[in-house]
Amino acid sequence: MAVKKSQEKTPANTEVKPSKEENKEKKSVAKKDKYFYAVGRRKTAVAQIFLYTGAGLKKDGSVVNNMSVENYFPTSTEQSIFFAPVKAVGLEDKSRVSVLVRGGGKKGQVEAARLGIARALVKFDGNLKKTLKGFGFLTRDARKVERKKPGLKKARRAPQWKKR
Repeated sequence: MAVKKSQEKTPANTEVKPSKEENKEKKSVAKKDKYFYAVGRRKTAVAQIFLYTGAGLKKDGSVVNNMSVENYFPTSTEQSIFFAPVKAVGLEDKSRVSVLVRGGGKKGQVEAARLGIARALVKFDGNLKKTLKGFGFLTRDARKVERKKPGLKKARRAPQWKKR
């Protein structure tokens, strides 16, 4: 028996691809959130900051590497360093921060994030620059670990001298 094309079985759960118009609508919805972008660096850590501002945003919406700030930076010291620029200008209830941080240790990462947040706040409002500069949040700490040199035990520590 020959099966006609109209009678051929088709899979019941075939996926229907969204049209191009639907894709454009989804992208435009995602782009509606206005943000300010900045980069902060400390030692070998690099933090990319996305600062979202608006009336309906809360501090608890802030994330670091897709984790809440409280989970990624568990100590209160790290959290106070992270939110220091926002608290200094009084925008803790009106802003949300999304951070992508790589490299370094936790201390370097949190200080890189602090510099990036301060830079993003200046992009948001140039009048905040004087306040943030007064607290030292806009100063890049350029100190890095010095490399080890050949023939030495550490970067500068020479081997102990032996007379014989």
